[in-house]
Amino acid sequence: MTRLPPLLLLIALCLLITIAPARSEPVVWVAPSLVRVGPEDSPKDQKRIALYSAKGEYESFQIVVHAPLGGLTNVNVTGSLPGAKVTLYREHYVFVRDSSPNPPGSRNRPLGAGWYPDGLVPFTDAAGRDLRGAELDAVPFRLAAGRNAVVWVDAYTPRDAKAGEHRGVFTVTSDEGKATLPVTLHVWDFALPVKPHLKSCFLFWPKEQNGAGRNVTQQDEELLRHRLMPISVDPANERRFIDTLGLNSTNAGFWSGADLNASTMRAAPSVAECQQAAARHQRDLFLYNYTADEIGPNPKLHAPMQTWARNLHAAGIRNLVTMAPIPELYADGSTSRRSAVDLWVVLPKMYDTARDRIAHVLGKGDEVWSYNAVVQDTYSPKWELDFAPINYRIQPGFISHSLNLTGLLYWRVDHWSRDPWDDVNAYPGYPGEGLLVYPGRQVGVPGVVPSMRLKYLRDGVDDYDYVALLKRKGQGEWALGVAREVGPDWSGWTRDPAVLEAARRRLGERLSRK
Repeated sequence: MTRLPPLLLLIALCLLITIAPARSEPVVWVAPSLVRVGPEDSPKDQKRIALYSAKGEYESFQIVVHAPLGGLTNVNVTGSLPGAKVTLYREHYVFVRDSSPNPPGSRNRPLGAGWYPDGLVPFTDAAGRDLRGAELDAVPFRLAAGRNAVVWVDAYTPRDAKAGEHRGVFTVTSDEGKATLPVTLHVWDFALPVKPHLKSCFLFWPKEQNGAGRNVTQQDEELLRHRLMPISVDPANERRFIDTLGLNSTNAGFWSGADLNASTMRAAPSVAECQQAAARHQRDLFLYNYTADEIGPNPKLHAPMQTWARNLHAAGIRNLVTMAPIPELYADGSTSRRSAVDLWVVLPKMYDTARDRIAHVLGKGDEVWSYNAVVQDTYSPKWELDFAPINYRIQPGFISHSLNLTGLLYWRVDHWSRDPWDDVNAYPGYPGEGLLVYPGRQVGVPGVVPSMRLKYLRDGVDDYDYVALLKRKGQGEWALGVAREVGPDWSGWTRDPAVLEAARRRLGERLSRK
């Protein structure tokens, strides 16, 4: 046989490489829930993932599809995970034009302008039917060369699931080929409570402000499935929501008119009116009244606030106000020694400037909740879209337990621009502020659909439950020690998702022991 000279052999090999067909099948990998994948990120090597779940809990991960040269057509994702009910969404990218504020010396910085995945386009409707023909359709889809598409996977472990290890496979198909990914679900031998231990108050604004045709019941259900409480629901739905979706608290509905911009209060509802309002609600709900918002110290409001509190208290309703504790409201003016405010709801910076007063009101039996809004300091978790996902998860779970906070409030979840699926800057300078759900019309759903950030918050509420369950088992000090390792306060919390997930796994393994 004739041998080619080395130079000719090298040239032949180069030509063979040049004319060889490019790899055409999809390139796939998996990512944990707290890792965002950009539209042009380079492929990763992670081909399998292990989930750890209590019964009655959602766990999530992401399947990333990368298109090689030539692109991909007719892409779809299917799969099953024995022991869990799987829900699939395609992640929708939105562009952040202007980054959130980034003051000099910040210890928690925004990530800057650019493309972010956030809105979740469901594969199917509530009845499991494929959603087709809407403006945004999850699958099948085309993918240009070098681009990524990401599928969010929610895996719900039923309450009657068998503890142990369950193995599943997810498959990415396309006209150019397919790929498979193995997934393992470890089900722990304990269940989360139907009602979360953490109370909350998340606001949809009146439907007339966002257009007709809103499905109010569906939007309440969407929040509740994410372990967060709407400020109020139709009383006719309360019993079902309590028993099946974990509704644990609701607002009585009286509003004083006092807020950051108004220094007067309307006349308090009478005791009889408060009692009538209380009677409309299920007796096993935690009933409060969101009376005033961000009022701060104001001598003109002290006496009216005490009147409001006394009348609410006479009907068994707690008084909620977003403000730091002040001595002038440590009593409601009666002989009961109750504070005029029962639920003091504070921003991180308010907490840090009122630590002694917060300790005082906690000592006398009041509750302290936290809330989040825009960028108010340089160190605490932020809920703008251009901050890392851990910002959402760390506040409701580990920080809340470490600081003895028992509730969470957010001023709005549906602050939409005219084109919310492509413009998340309705609150100028604070991308994604007040936006945790997206309108369902564009994806063929009569109501709203979740964001990824709503999922992060849900998982934080579950973290809170893990610690609360260990407290009930007499292991509270150990559990609080774990919580304080990752979220001790508003400034010392970990920025590393792996550290948070390791802490949660330690809690779960301890709970699962007989």
